[in-house]
Amino acid sequence: MASPAENPPPLVRVLCGPTASGKSAVTVHLARRLNAEILSVDSMKIYRRLNIGTAKPPAATLAAMRHHLIDIREPWETYSVAEFLRDAEALIAGCAARGVSLIGDGGTALYLKALSEGLFAGPGRDLELRETLEAEARAIGTSELHARLAGLDPRAAARILPGDLRRIVRALEVHALTGIPISQWQSQWGVPRRDLDVRLACLTLPRPVLYSRIDARVGRMLDAGWLDECRALLDLPQALSREASQALGYRTLFAHLRGLLTAQEARERIGFDTHHFARRQLNWFKHLPKITFIEVAEGDSVESVAERVLEAWAAGDRGDRRLTANE
Repeated sequence: MASPAENPPPLVRVLCGPTASGKSAVTVHLARRLNAEILSVDSMKIYRRLNIGTAKPPAATLAAMRHHLIDIREPWETYSVAEFLRDAEALIAGCAARGVSLIGDGGTALYLKALSEGLFAGPGRDLELRETLEAEARAIGTSELHARLAGLDPRAAARILPGDLRRIVRALEVHALTGIPISQWQSQWGVPRRDLDVRLACLTLPRPVLYSRIDARVGRMLDAGWLDECRALLDLPQALSREASQALGYRTLFAHLRGLLTAQEARERIGFDTHHFARRQLNWFKHLPKITFIEVAEGDSVESVAERVLEAWAAGDRGDRRLTANE
């Protein structure tokens, strides 16, 4: 029988970071250098028609370099973390069989967690129950459902924001279907999986620099026609799915198009919400196993950052975890 050293698990190098951290440019540079393909680890880039606001790679980049899990669903369709993990694992196995390197690029924390730790063995979705809970939220308010969750599962409620309806509904759904708190189901997480060698590097920037980049990118997106993209989405015969409607900025621009916000108010709100989201991303990333944080300074070149990412990934070969944030 072959030893584990003779049959190492498939290697997946992943570069993550908060929105506007520059991770995609570094990933493309590294993919060219390593002759690798790119696995998108982004829950919003999977949707067609949501292009500008999700910061998808330019068409020329997509044509020149193979990307996976981009534009695989229509915006009225659903896509779960379990589906992502199934698709990602199939792609990883396929690339390993072809002898092709794969680099993950994205900032969706739950996708990164599933990729590096697997999924907890909780129950599947119950659409009827979800619809009932969502109807309750519309009637009595999301905060009331959060209070109910706090009574059933205080640990889960402490981790879930009172306005995060999707996660509140899932936690209540799991408890109703199994009688077991979702926090107990999730207690098996936190241990790196052994069937994949997932190397996580995360870009971080000083808060003022990151916020400045976010604000500049919001402006570029609006100049590039983001508002027209939103108009087209409102004209679709079907409404956006619950998952797609979570994409940053779209609801705000929809409100502007309906006359509820001025253009300036919408722009400022998108900036504020994106700043908050970036902070939450960084907090989530701190809990991922074997993750190395790489501080990026304003003015650092893509090439210099790429070198440091390569060093972080290579540390896994040596068992060197000196830069790992969780230690």
